[in-house]
Amino acid sequence: MAARSRTVRALLLGPLAVLACLIGAPASAPGAGWWAPPQHLTWYWQLQGTIRTGEPVAAYDIDGFESSAAQVAALHAEGRRVICYVDVGTAENFRPDYPQFPKSVLGHSNGWPGERWLDIRQLAVLEPIMAARLRMCREKGFDAVEPDNIEGFSNSSGFPLTAADQLTYNEWVAQQAHSLGMAVLQKNDGQQTAQLHGYFDGALTEQCNQYGECPLFQAYLTAGQPVLNAEYRLPRSRFCSSDNAAGIMGARMNLALNGRRFEPC
Repeated sequence: MAARSRTVRALLLGPLAVLACLIGAPASAPGAGWWAPPQHLTWYWQLQGTIRTGEPVAAYDIDGFESSAAQVAALHAEGRRVICYVDVGTAENFRPDYPQFPKSVLGHSNGWPGERWLDIRQLAVLEPIMAARLRMCREKGFDAVEPDNIEGFSNSSGFPLTAADQLTYNEWVAQQAHSLGMAVLQKNDGQQTAQLHGYFDGALTEQCNQYGECPLFQAYLTAGQPVLNAEYRLPRSRFCSSDNAAGIMGARMNLALNGRRFEPC
């Protein structure tokens, strides 16, 4: 984890369909083969604990390993799109596939318990593991992927990673998600948005107001794609007006992302 419409028809289909109309029912991307997230994408993000249902949003972002196909199907039945959180830049010792990572690819801790940066240059080792994770997302029915920790090159990873190494890896992740019929969001790494924008369908960033990084994701907004922003420390009075003006879908959450705080702008 990173630090870390339709109304008349719905009236004939019942209350869940009415909710789907109000929040934006799922729609396929024309000719792309995967969902095209709209710029005004209301969203809810929870990676730990029992998922809070009933939030009036168009998309839920939940943990790919911890969530079941039945949970994804239930959210779909309520008219939600569902985004699969999956780590692609660190190895987590609490995941079932952790034994597949050889010691040679394990670097420094990223600050979260049990997580270590990966040597993303070793593509022959990592690609089969990550491809299996993305297939898991697809098999459970997710519509999109949130690939976390895709900025190891700008952190103390324990490896001499370059910006070019990161671009190669991030582009592969995006292409792999698309090949499986899922949309994919750029997770942080705003400084490389100019190079990554053509590969991703939107962005999810953390604390971009606190750290002055929101303008780094402008390319997505210009293209009519979503930029989702989670702030952990700033009160909504400090960022919602600027997020709303920019077209960013901002919300205040708690760092644990366990559902205890969700205050959308």
